[in-house]
Amino acid sequence: MSDSSANSARTSGRTSGRRGQERFVASIEDTPLREIDVVDVDAVPESQWREAWKRLRRSPLFWLATVILVVLAVMVAFPSLFTSADPNQASLGNQFAPPSEGHPFGYNFQGADIWARTVYGARASVAVGVLATLVTVLLGIVTGAIAGFYGGIVDTLISRISDIFFSIPLLLAAITVLSVINNLIPNRTFWTAVIVVVMALALFAWPQITRQMRGAVLEVKNLEFVDAATAIGASKLANLRRHIVPNALSPVIVTATITLGIFIVSESALSFLGLGLPQNIVSWGNDLSDAQTLVRSGQNLVVMYVPATALAVTVLGFVLLGEAVREALDPKAKKS
Repeated sequence: MSDSSANSARTSGRTSGRRGQERFVASIEDTPLREIDVVDVDAVPESQWREAWKRLRRSPLFWLATVILVVLAVMVAFPSLFTSADPNQASLGNQFAPPSEGHPFGYNFQGADIWARTVYGARASVAVGVLATLVTVLLGIVTGAIAGFYGGIVDTLISRISDIFFSIPLLLAAITVLSVINNLIPNRTFWTAVIVVVMALALFAWPQITRQMRGAVLEVKNLEFVDAATAIGASKLANLRRHIVPNALSPVIVTATITLGIFIVSESALSFLGLGLPQNIVSWGNDLSDAQTLVRSGQNLVVMYVPATALAVTVLGFVLLGEAVREALDPKAKKS
């Protein structure tokens, strides 16, 4: 090709070839580098958690769940901000009295303020849910990480034990354990009763976290950064603690968030059956248990609706938070 034809091709933006198969190539002057194409090679790469937090902040579900749970946390910590009534003060003269100033939902059949009992009942129900989740997650992370990392007989032993506990229904097992403990310790204080319910739930709930943690550790421990850490002298325990466990926590965090709501419902179910928290402790489950006789008559159902609504909204908040965290930690989940 002559110089004149080459210049003509560059000018026209086409390269030579068979007729009808010419290719268009834009000149460098027509496609300059834009600012968006510039890569900052000196920038520190963001961690998985920071990227997840950026996605989380853009999630409407996260902010809705945050509003619900912040209100719940303030209610648990400072119940006097929501009501000035005493939840344990009851007068039969106020039995099923209608709403009045300072008492927006009236009184129950014992003459106690319904709203005050709902506000103060959040403390016991949330305490059981949070503590049971912490114990369950701690047991699951430790057993799952050890089983997945060391393998062999350790993995087999932990897996078979978890299979045994996993085959037992959670609520049925908790009912059996609490029935025995209630006979052994009939008079319990607030925190003694809470810890007993927490242990009864956590004792049979940890295998699910163990399975998830074990699977995540099996996946993470074969990645390149673990081999790199081993190559520069990191011990097995240091690898497990510093590199493997932090990078395997994503599915556990999602499950723990949703499990917290499940534990709150479980406490209410156990108290409803008369096996959870004692009747002298104000909780949503005890209020629902006291209101079950009203369901048959169909009258004064507000006694049941108020604590039941508080329970439903609380569980909804944790479920929404779990869904938002799942989408933030696993962007592919939302697309699928």
